[in-house]
Amino acid sequence: MSSQKGSTSRTRGQKYQNTTAFKNDKHGASPQVKKANAKVHDGVCQRCKDILEWKVKYSKYKSLTQPRKCVKCLQKTVKDAYHIMCRPCALQLQRCAKCGQSEEVVIPLDKKEDEEVEEEEPKGNRRRKKRDAHRTDEEDDLDDLGEMDSDCDSEETEKN
Repeated sequence: MSSQKGSTSRTRGQKYQNTTAFKNDKHGASPQVKKANAKVHDGVCQRCKDILEWKVKYSKYKSLTQPRKCVKCLQKTVKDAYHIMCRPCALQLQRCAKCGQSEEVVIPLDKKEDEEVEEEEPKGNRRRKKRDAHRTDEEDDLDDLGEMDSDCDSEETEKN
């Protein structure tokens, strides 16, 4: 027995202790486990985020097969497991999408939407932005001079 009647504290420590931590992908990860491990739990409060991470860590997380009904808009738009509100309703009401309370949301939903918009840009634009971000002022000045020279040359050829 863990404790005697009327006594709430134990006198000894835990009998068996694990030497290694549990790994949910120890014997090869299934596609469901890979998807659950890669999932980012956004739009939820810290408590709900910890619960979801525990479920993933110990292979208790079960993803949805069909969308659930949102408790606010009553549409079948809830795509995340264990959530009660869809993303637009949670974002609009500033509430946790899992418990529905107005707690502080750890990873906001709108940040993920901004990242998706950036990913939709053509690859050339991203490369140009990275290149321009690493350039120095001297290189920019040299390029501006080069553009001016090429503009002057093109004007002279048009006159002739």
